[in-house]
Amino acid sequence: MGPTPLYDALRAFAGQDALRMHMPGHKGKPLPAPELAGLAALDVTELGPTGDLFAGGGPIGAAEALWAARFRLPNCLFLTGGSTQGVLCALTLACAPGEGVLLDRDSHRSAYNALALLDLRPVWLERPWLEGPGAAGPVTPAAVDAALAAHPEVRAVFLTSPTYYGVRSDLPALAAAAHARGCVLVVDAAHGAHLPFLGDWDLSAADLAVVSAHKTLPAPGQTALLFSSDRFPQQALRRAAALYGSSSPSYVFLAALDVCRAWMEETGERAYRKTAAAVERLRARYPALRPSDAPLDPCRFVLCTPDGLAARARLEEAGIYVELADRGHILCILTCMDTPEDLARLTAALDTLPAGRRRLPPPPPPPEAVLTPRQALFARRETLPLHAAAGRVCAQHLAPYPPGIPIVAPGERIEKKTVAYFERIGYNMVEDIQVVH
Repeated sequence: MGPTPLYDALRAFAGQDALRMHMPGHKGKPLPAPELAGLAALDVTELGPTGDLFAGGGPIGAAEALWAARFRLPNCLFLTGGSTQGVLCALTLACAPGEGVLLDRDSHRSAYNALALLDLRPVWLERPWLEGPGAAGPVTPAAVDAALAAHPEVRAVFLTSPTYYGVRSDLPALAAAAHARGCVLVVDAAHGAHLPFLGDWDLSAADLAVVSAHKTLPAPGQTALLFSSDRFPQQALRRAAALYGSSSPSYVFLAALDVCRAWMEETGERAYRKTAAAVERLRARYPALRPSDAPLDPCRFVLCTPDGLAARARLEEAGIYVELADRGHILCILTCMDTPEDLARLTAALDTLPAGRRRLPPPPPPPEAVLTPRQALFARRETLPLHAAAGRVCAQHLAPYPPGIPIVAPGERIEKKTVAYFERIGYNMVEDIQVVH
């Protein structure tokens, strides 16, 4: 395996037979559960030999630099609070409180929370709807340029690529459009940590980029990374991350990020290329999400089906659990860890599902904004059944989860057509919701 500076430093420290008069409370001794015994030796705190995530340098800094080089961006910061922590950090760096941000309406709810916490003013950027497969399409540079021309107060552009359904946008072209208007480009690439290992370097065009290692790479839950251009030095990343992350980050998580990259470069990259080829065969065999004008994540398989909820139930009877099901799709995340035997089992189960597609309606346009996200999220509130909430101002996110993309954001008025849309899509139905009192 290639260089793993942080993991090596932790192993060396664990081998010193040091008397640990510091956190964590297990003192490096085997944990009570035998399956976890090996983790305790690497689970330390901020010490000279082990480094400090928020101070920079040392073995953690060396491990972060290796990730930055792999993603062809100058700076990287390890995150132990998932991409949610990264999104909060990125928007903190990109905008000052009260400033405007051009926000992809397909953004994860963490971005909407950032609007409230930072008191940012959203300008919504709607995506085109892929009518056939029923999913949001790529963001175009022309749409970004037009929105920025109409809203010169905007300071940052926040986009999601790839989307939950695997749709990718042209990030270098979008970066050029943002920069031409004096804005920074922030990319939520939570589902794209694997793409540079498949030779896709588009993320390097971003000024700030967030990826979830745990979503598509062999890394523990909550592990993520924040990358930046020279516009935002590593010290700035650390300062912002310290606002939203624990002052006692898990060294097991940090070491896992270090080892994950080394393994991916040595073994995982080849395995991922095999997985991408397998997904291409699945797309050729079944009615899959494959729009001609939208580049897709090569390892995300979205089956178009007449009833995704029924398909999910049938697969679960066979012991197969998919990432997402809605009325017209089931979504499978395939990675470098899926074996030929796994793929054969999946294929055999897919063969039992009914063929066909269902045309899904596009989400309704963004409702009227009555309050700012901050005003609504922190307002006094009351709880009503969804069917009785039409006309009221929403005090929460109305977002089927997954994928967690709000149909109604805090501060927006709930409309009758919004209620009808939730009834039509028919999954993860919200029954009781909070509205501004």
